[in-house]
Amino acid sequence: MSSVSRKTIAWAAGAALVVGGGATGIVLATGGSGQSTPSHAGSTAIARAAAAKPVAPLRLVSVSPATDAKDVIGTEDVTVTYNQPLPATAPMPAISPALAGAWELTGNTAVFTPATGLPEDTSFKVTVPGLGAGATRTSSTTSFKTAAYSTLRLQEILSQLGYLPLTWTPAAGAASPGASAAAQLSAAYSPPAGTFGWKSGYPSSLHEQWAQGKPNTLDTGAVAGFEADHNLTPNGIASPAVWTALLTAAAGDQQDTHGYSYAIASESLPETLTIWHNGTKVFSSAANTGIGVAPTAHGTFFVYLKLPFQIMSGTNPDGSHYADPVQWVSYFDGGEAVHYFPRGSYGWPQSLGCVELPYTAAAEAYPYLPYGTLVTVTP
Repeated sequence: MSSVSRKTIAWAAGAALVVGGGATGIVLATGGSGQSTPSHAGSTAIARAAAAKPVAPLRLVSVSPATDAKDVIGTEDVTVTYNQPLPATAPMPAISPALAGAWELTGNTAVFTPATGLPEDTSFKVTVPGLGAGATRTSSTTSFKTAAYSTLRLQEILSQLGYLPLTWTPAAGAASPGASAAAQLSAAYSPPAGTFGWKSGYPSSLHEQWAQGKPNTLDTGAVAGFEADHNLTPNGIASPAVWTALLTAAAGDQQDTHGYSYAIASESLPETLTIWHNGTKVFSSAANTGIGVAPTAHGTFFVYLKLPFQIMSGTNPDGSHYADPVQWVSYFDGGEAVHYFPRGSYGWPQSLGCVELPYTAAAEAYPYLPYGTLVTVTP
């Protein structure tokens, strides 16, 4: 039998002390050749020591859009990036205000895709649940705000759908968004280049009120007309509900069926009301405007309410009360309206602010004054 040398014994004793002082020490066995090898128990201990290497804790790396970002384009997804894949059982981030859409885990990211994009001019918060353990398990919140839709794009859509007395043509190489809802939304933030052109036949007083790319009176009237056609209150304000309907209408090419009208009530004697429709002068009649103590306001307004018949009531200048039956009523400024009222003559100031017409003329004018029609009252 071969014996173990003092050198080998000394080496084994030292190794046992280094590994753990004998508690999990390496046990040596000697073979016939005199060479020593680790036992199975020693190999297992080494493997366990390697497996005990700490795993990096899950942590948040970034959120996009970045915190405090402004004018974010609403076609973007919300992306939360971690330092490693998020466990399937981990809670997903939350977005407020709540949005329809879905989260998807891809690699180290959680991506939220809104069902219909992010609404304009809205502040959002993204809350990422705590990723630590115990006292370190705290959530993280970031915020951003979307941009407002483009006034230029509003004008492009209203022109394309026939609610403005202009045409719009995309520039060479600039594609119109067409039937794609996603492309229409993207264009609402970043409108395609193009040119506007006036439809012929309208007076200069209408041209003077147009401002490309800037809010103006023509826009207000056109929005009111669109609202009336889509069961929205015709107030002329391009609200989120109006934009949602506009983008749908643009994708579906839902044209205005009323045609474009414009009216001028002139206080030059004899007073008249004149209406242009689709670029043609279609109506002119003697009219009455307000008397000195109850004048008709000068300016341009849009038709916001229409009634074929009404009992119009109020207070006369002398304090007495009136309740008069009137017909073919088109309100354009507060309580002022174009309508029929029986008078012995027409063409000079007699009303309490309204634009009065003879019966036959009022009936003829009524369909040419659809919701959103601009009415200009001039001295």
